[in-house]
Amino acid sequence: MTTQTLPRSRSTRTRTRTTARLAGTALALASLLAIAGFTVLGVVFQYPQILEEPTLEILDLYRENQTAVVAWFLVLVISAALMAPAGLFLGRLVGGTLGRWITGVGVAAATVQVIGLQRWVTLVPGLSADALDPSRRSDAEARFELLHTILGNVIGETFGYALTATFTVIVVIGLPRTIMTRWMALIGNVAAGLIATGVVIPWVEVASLTNFAGYVVWCVWLLGVAALLFRTPATSLRRTRSQA
Repeated sequence: MTTQTLPRSRSTRTRTRTTARLAGTALALASLLAIAGFTVLGVVFQYPQILEEPTLEILDLYRENQTAVVAWFLVLVISAALMAPAGLFLGRLVGGTLGRWITGVGVAAATVQVIGLQRWVTLVPGLSADALDPSRRSDAEARFELLHTILGNVIGETFGYALTATFTVIVVIGLPRTIMTRWMALIGNVAAGLIATGVVIPWVEVASLTNFAGYVVWCVWLLGVAALLFRTPATSLRRTRSQA
């Protein structure tokens, strides 16, 4: 019995360690790509401040740097999409009902943000070209504003903020102190709270600043969680499932 149990235990530790490293890799890549994407877009497209300008000015600046803007929005799309596998692997690591919630909310958060961001890659190029034609300009402007409201403000941002904040909180709850240190848990909850303020941006102007600060903290937090997942012993990781 002993000779059969030991290999099985070693195999379980190996699978758990692999799952933790896959989760950590997805979180780290999501964070690094988001930091790179927002940094470059802030330089070449003045994003997100440019969204406060008139629509035709947004489309003109978009067209001037279209190749770079499309490429870096694609980077943000990939960053957002990585939250789906991150949620899947973290869900497997935690297990139980809470693990299923982590997976479901992680996939949902990734989905709505991808839907919101992809318009800059798939739809806005055509709109910016149409805006050059005087006969199509007003229609292009109206379609851009409609897409910005539905895909951007409602789906990508409002739903995205709420789901990202929820995902962060349940990950903090799901990973016990053997993995999530007290300071990392505090930082995660603070980031989630600041991100959640983005839901009230249409009514509270200062929320745009707190939301931005939340995402900065959140990206740093993701890197910290990734580091913890890579260095935590397999025995502590297995304890996560047993406590779920």
